[in-house]
Amino acid sequence: MPFGKRFDVGDGLRLHVVGDGPKDGPPLILLHGFPESWWAWRKQVGPLAERGFLVIAPDLRGYGDSAAPEGVENYTLDRLVGDVVGVADALGVGRFDLVGHDWGGVIAWAVAARHPDRVRRLVAIAAPHPDVMRGQMLRHPRQWLRSAYIGFFQLPSLPEKMLRARDFRRLRETLVRTSRPDTFTAAELDRYTAAWRRPGRLTAMLNYYRALRRKRQPVGPIEARTLILWGEEDRFLGTHLAEASGAMCADAAVLYRPDATHWLHLEEPEWLTEQIAGFLADPR
Repeated sequence: MPFGKRFDVGDGLRLHVVGDGPKDGPPLILLHGFPESWWAWRKQVGPLAERGFLVIAPDLRGYGDSAAPEGVENYTLDRLVGDVVGVADALGVGRFDLVGHDWGGVIAWAVAARHPDRVRRLVAIAAPHPDVMRGQMLRHPRQWLRSAYIGFFQLPSLPEKMLRARDFRRLRETLVRTSRPDTFTAAELDRYTAAWRRPGRLTAMLNYYRALRRKRQPVGPIEARTLILWGEEDRFLGTHLAEASGAMCADAAVLYRPDATHWLHLEEPEWLTEQIAGFLADPR
């Protein structure tokens, strides 16, 4: 049965979680990326639930109806990893499968590495393993250009002013420009914009990037069987990052989707659902 609830995941932080599927189904956690919310998975939640999975799709901290604590220190990778485990604990889930897109994928890599006893299988969509990014940028200078926005996001206040200008016009245009035509309808962009307008949300979203400058331990190798899915026309992340990420895994497969962009989950929803469900159901 579908549900939408808020759960305390530690330190008084409450996250909003949407779910569907049988209570006794295999638990499957879906993690969205920037600048979306659980709603990023609107084309996957129902179909995966119909296949028997207990689908769990949280709004990450700072997004949607989840809490948005102030301060860059509240958006470090360690805290984000703790949120995912906290959601599973709040729902009484022990071992689970994990799917992440963009920032949700970055977090998913870290959860799988640091909690190998909790993650059965991992699906990373348009999201590089956190330990490979710097080295790949040195080997592939074009990736520096693709990732230039990350440097811009480090600045105080100015990114908020530019992105908020003219009712988030620049952010809306970025989604349209980097996706296939008609991927984002006007009504869908309006829904995203309404979420970005909420007090403190834009800064919280940017703090994910600002927290990257803080020192952290390497994420390390991945034990869980892993599927990496990538659009060949991704404007932000080159396909070389998918191969390098696969090399961090004990057992990984990498699949590319021709003509798809960074927004695979919205452009190729049926294909993506089939890949996820087939991989998770594979008895090997």
